[in-house]
Amino acid sequence: MIIDTHLHLIDRTALTYPWLSTVPALDRDYLYETYRQEALRCGIAASLHMEVDVAAEEIEAETQHVGQLAALPESLVVGAISACRPEDESFPAMLERQRENPLVKGFRRVLHVMPDALSESAVFRDNIKRIGGTGLTFDLCVLPRQLGHAAALADLAPDVTFILDHCGVPDIKAGDISLWRDELKDVARRPNVVCKMSGLVAYTDPDSWSVDTIRPYAETAILQFGWDRVVWGSDWPVCTLAGSLSTWVAATHALLAGSSDTERHALLAGNALKLWSLDLPIGT
Repeated sequence: MIIDTHLHLIDRTALTYPWLSTVPALDRDYLYETYRQEALRCGIAASLHMEVDVAAEEIEAETQHVGQLAALPESLVVGAISACRPEDESFPAMLERQRENPLVKGFRRVLHVMPDALSESAVFRDNIKRIGGTGLTFDLCVLPRQLGHAAALADLAPDVTFILDHCGVPDIKAGDISLWRDELKDVARRPNVVCKMSGLVAYTDPDSWSVDTIRPYAETAILQFGWDRVVWGSDWPVCTLAGSLSTWVAATHALLAGSSDTERHALLAGNALKLWSLDLPIGT
């Protein structure tokens, strides 16, 4: 069984995505039914929708839209990671509203496209602390040079479980592993940080990558965090920049070929089930 903890859905008839115009390869609709068909063929049993950086005024509308998809018969969508703006004074009220929605499992504020000072502001940090004790997680989307900021947030809010997206976004295409590896090792010392092995193919050279291209990065992440603090995500449709959902799933199985059944289950499903308290139907 595979639980996809990082699914993006894009529906331009329902929501506004200001950033899409800057990424022509992704500037189109990526709808649930398209994903579902391929996901079922890959053995994906359930998915968490990851916010897609919609216009700020549409953040809660995105959650409502995902809720409609989750309500479909036999839907794969079992939860949502909501966008948020911890830098705003309005965050506490938004947090309370989202806590009332059982679909919402956590939050994310994309940081790698924002000034580093954003996560250092007093308002931002105070609001991140508010997540502690709610059972909700916070996804960290940062570049290797920003991993120190991720560590600082983890230290600031030890009661919050942080999810490090895409293993910290290593520059696999450039083969620049040293800075990323050293910074990742430091972040992994924080017991409240979980590493998400999501869509690593997107950071490769799309024309020349192989499983062995990705292997040092995947193995480093698992070694540093251990099998009990790693989860898997597709990062669909971003992963399609270097293949397809099926390609990334196949590469993942190849990367895990030498691991035990227990280890594979932990990364592909077990850790996610526990982390987000997912209640899936028996037999899933």
